[in-house]
This record gives sequence, structure tokens and C-alpha cells, in this order.
Amino acid sequence: MAQPTGEVSSPPTPRSAEPPGPPAPEVPAAPAPITRQRVWDPAILAAVALGGILGAEGRYGLGLMLPHHPGQLPASTWIVNTSGCFLIGVLMVVVAALTAPHRLIRPFLGTGVLGGYTTFSTATLDVQQLMQHGRPALALGYLLGTLGAALIAVAIGTAGTRAADAAWTRR
Repeated sequence: MAQPTGEVSSPPTPRSAEPPGPPAPEVPAAPAPITRQRVWDPAILAAVALGGILGAEGRYGLGLMLPHHPGQLPASTWIVNTSGCFLIGVLMVVVAALTAPHRLIRPFLGTGVLGGYTTFSTATLDVQQLMQHGRPALALGYLLGTLGAALIAVAIGTAGTRAADAAWTRR
């Protein structure tokens, strides 16, 4: 009589009556990823920094012209983000499709000026302050209005610039 060994045996696998097919073709190994060493270009860094200063100063100036208190509609932040998104749409068409600009134009104007000008972090803080001051409906409307207006502004800036280029080209 066989003694139990404590091992569990699996049932035998059925063997196919067909002979094995041709061997599977070898799949070539994926090429090694290309690694690039980051090169910090001081000219690009300077363009972004200078543009950021100018954009932030513009935003600050508009904030002084249209101040608001916590709990009030932050119109200056909404205007900054909406107009900045419109200008981003214009800039991307001009830089990418219509001109062959200097290599520092996009970092200076796009990342620098418009990145420093727009302020979605302040919009988020404004929403939080509206909530803390018992204005949840205004906070939600401002949040959705900011996001919607920003997306629409980019679309209008892009489409308007393309249409203006097409009209100018047909002249």
C-alpha cells in the first residue's frame, strides 16, 4: 500500500495526436531606448525667465486694476486666464504654422510671458476662498466658467488666426 507523501500531483496533461508545428519565429528584441543627455541652454532659460517676469507683471497690474475681496467674483483672474488662453491659441498657430521664428520666440512668449501671465493656481485658490466664504454656487460656476472659457478662448484664438491667415493669403 502506498504511503501518502504530502505532495499533490496534478492530473497528466493530454498529449496531442498531431505532430508539433514549425517552431515559432523569433521575435527580435526591442531596440534599446534612445537616451538623450539633457543640455541646459542658458539662452532658453533666460528667455523663459525674462518672459515670465513680464507676464507676471502684466497679471499683477491687471489684478491692481480689478481688485476683489475673498468671497467676491475674481474677475481679474478670470480675464487673465481667458485672455492668456486666447493668446496661446494665436501664438501656437503663428509659431507652428505661419512663420519660421527664432528659436527663442516660443520659450519667451509661450512658456515665459503667457506662462507667467496665466494663473490657474490662483483660480483654484479663488475657488477655495469662495467655498470658505459660503459661496459654493459661485465657486462652482467660477470653476466651470474658467475651464470652459479657457478652452473656448484657445479654440477661438486658433481658429481665428487660421481664418485670418487664409483671408490674408487669398488677397
